Parts: sequence; C-alpha cells; structure tokens
Amino acid sequence: MLYSLYCYLSNIPRWHVLALALSAYVVYYFIQVVKRPILVCADGPFKEFLQCKVTTLEMKFWPTFWCVESRAQTVFASLLRSQILPNINYKREILTLNDGGEVALDWLVENCSDNAPCIIILPGLTGASQAEYIKCLVRAAINAGMRVVVFNNRGLGGIELKTPRLYCASNCEDLSEVVRHVHKTLPAQCKLGATGISMGGLILGNYLVRHSDEARQYLSAAKIISVPWDVHKGTASIEKPILNSLLGRHLASSLCRTLEKCQIYKDQDIDLDRILSCKTIKEFDALFTSKQFGYAHVDDYYSDATLHNKLHYISVPLLCLSAADDPFQPLDAIPIKAAEECTHVAIVVTARGGHIGFLEGWWPSPKEQYMDRLFAEFFTKALFDEDGHFERTRAELHRRFDSKKIAPLQAPIPQAISYGNKTLLSTEELVEKFMDM
Repeated sequence: MLYSLYCYLSNIPRWHVLALALSAYVVYYFIQVVKRPILVCADGPFKEFLQCKVTTLEMKFWPTFWCVESRAQTVFASLLRSQILPNINYKREILTLNDGGEVALDWLVENCSDNAPCIIILPGLTGASQAEYIKCLVRAAINAGMRVVVFNNRGLGGIELKTPRLYCASNCEDLSEVVRHVHKTLPAQCKLGATGISMGGLILGNYLVRHSDEARQYLSAAKIISVPWDVHKGTASIEKPILNSLLGRHLASSLCRTLEKCQIYKDQDIDLDRILSCKTIKEFDALFTSKQFGYAHVDDYYSDATLHNKLHYISVPLLCLSAADDPFQPLDAIPIKAAEECTHVAIVVTARGGHIGFLEGWWPSPKEQYMDRLFAEFFTKALFDEDGHFERTRAELHRRFDSKKIAPLQAPIPQAISYGNKTLLSTEELVEKFMDM
C-alpha cells in the first residue's frame, strides 16, 4: 500500500503539485492572514468616536498576498517605498533650542485652507524627513488638505550637531520646545496634532506622559505607529537569531554612522572607536546613549523610556497602530489590558504588518496603504471635525481625566547630565535643584 502511494505521488504532474500548494496557501491566507484589526480601548466617548468616524477600523486588513511574513513586510515596505516615492521638497526651518542645540523642521504646506490643521511627525531611530515611511504619511496628510512639519532629531536631516548631545527615547524636552514653537508659528485657529513612528512614538508618548497638561493645551490629537511599548522586550526581540538579529545589526550600524558623522564628538573624552564597533542597539545604548543622558545602567534608561505601564498619565486622545507580528515588539508586550481600562488611549492591533510595514494589495501602491490611510482618516475626522463630534469627545475626556486627579509623572533624577567630557550637574547639584523647585 505504501509503495502504491509512493508511486502515485511520484508520478503526479508538477503543475498539480504547484496547484495544490497554491490552493493550500490561498486557504491559509484567507483564514490566518486576512483579519479585521482589534480595537482596544475602554468603553467611552473616544472609543465611540473611533467606531463611528474611522471606517478603516471596521475593514479587514489584506496584507500583500506574497509578502505576509513579518520580516518580509518590514524589509520590502522599506525597499518598495524608497523606490517608488520621490523626495519631497520641504521648506526647512532651523530651530535653535534653549541649550544652543539646533534641529531641522521641514514644513510642507500645499493646497490647504488658511485654517487647515497641522501635524508634527517624528521619525524613527535614525530616520529623517526623507525616510520612505515619513514620505508616505506626509503625502497622505497633504492629500487630505493638512499642513505637515517633520521634526528631525538633533544630528539628523543633514544638520550639524552644535552641542555634544544627540537624542534618546525617554527625553522629550526638545519635542516640548518644538510643539510650543509650531503652535506659536501657526495661525491661531489651526488645530495641531502629532504622530510618532517607532522610536519617534516613544518620544511622543513620553511627552504625552510627562507633559500631560502642556500636551493637551497644544495638541488636539496624537497617533503613534509601531512603537516598541516595552523597550526591554523590544531590544530582546530584535536580537533573536537569525533574521531579527540581522535587522537589529542594520539599525545598530545606522546609529554608529549617525554618531560618526557628528564631528563634535571627535574631541570628547569618550571611547568612540569602541562605541562605533557596537553590533546591537542595546550595546550602543549601554556604551553611549544611557551614559550621555545620565543613567546608571542601560536598563534604567529602557525602564524610563518604556510606555506600556504609563498609559493612565496620557490626557490627549491617542490612537496607536501595532502589528501582532512586529519583530521589534512581541505581541505579549503590547499593553492590551492597560488599554482596556484607559479611556484616552486606543490601540489598533493588526494580525500582520511587521514593523512600519502594513503593505496591502497584490502589488503595493504608493497612493494608498493601510498605515497612511488610517493616519489620514483619523486626523481628518479629529482635526477638521466638521460636526464637532471630536471636540465634544475631547472635552469629555479632559473632564474625566481631571476628575481622576492623577499626579504628573516626575522624571527620575539621573546620576548626572553629561555632554561628552563635561558633567553639567552632579547628582548632589541635581537633588538641590529639584528641592528648590
């Protein structure tokens, strides 16, 4: 019997085998891949607004048929977008910060009304305004009639570093200055929103947490995409062999190249050669980032930067998009339970999408993809707010937040704030400074 079965299988025409394999994959695709995203948020006005106004959330996400694996979505999304999206001709503004540092703000205002809202966009780890995923969001916002300003972190976007300080996921003081500057620059009637992608989402999230009152004064709505909610688990996930670690090494090398371009560090008392030889993000953060921002250990930095346990401090309506298969953030690190109890934060979880991927269609088109379609629809409904629904929602959310009387989250006092070979404030001086405040 077994011999007869072997003879039968060995004589099946190849095209039959291919047809069976394709049929099996089609069944798998429709059952396991194509799914409606999960919306996680406490019952209340924000959830009702999203269910009523953001119709994309009611639709199934159809990942690109031949590109459903998480790493494939991540890599091909970057490659395809970089090939099909031309560079954008921004109007650049150089903003000098309080400590003498400079950041580049890239503005794009096309075909919009005088009272059109504006969205601040924060790129990822080493991204800038010409990053392919940023151009996707910028095009979507412009097509929807909104202004856009991309906030390039210090040392990025082709701007020379003026002070020996870069940026990190937990420090949101630069963003605070940018938000206040943009708000002051815009016409008085313009509403302001903000979006952060990956590490940009961490910076924006920490701003919403640590500057809650200021954030709701200036920002009407916010959105974060593919944020590593738990930085500890995120860095551990990206170091898993083999494919994840390859992505991690690529990002670590991007960090090293960014630091290498900063001529100001050539004269600083740091082991630059050792730092530039780092192979992982955590190794780079342990040798450079955490020390520069005064943390005793890299784990202290990661605990300070993480967001999954801080949602209750956020008072600005925040929509989040995460993929369950994101290689930078495992599913069990997405704060589902916390979001179920939070009225101000809604998390949309797709079954597939990778990290800043979310490719859909038989062949991904630059005109419309899931990530930018959800982005544009949310901000269009929230910021243009033609029937006043969102403003009523926002007012009720603020009333509920105030009634809880949540004390603002205080940033931990670091060992010291260091700029290269200079320690600006010692631990004792910092303690005295905080006691005097």
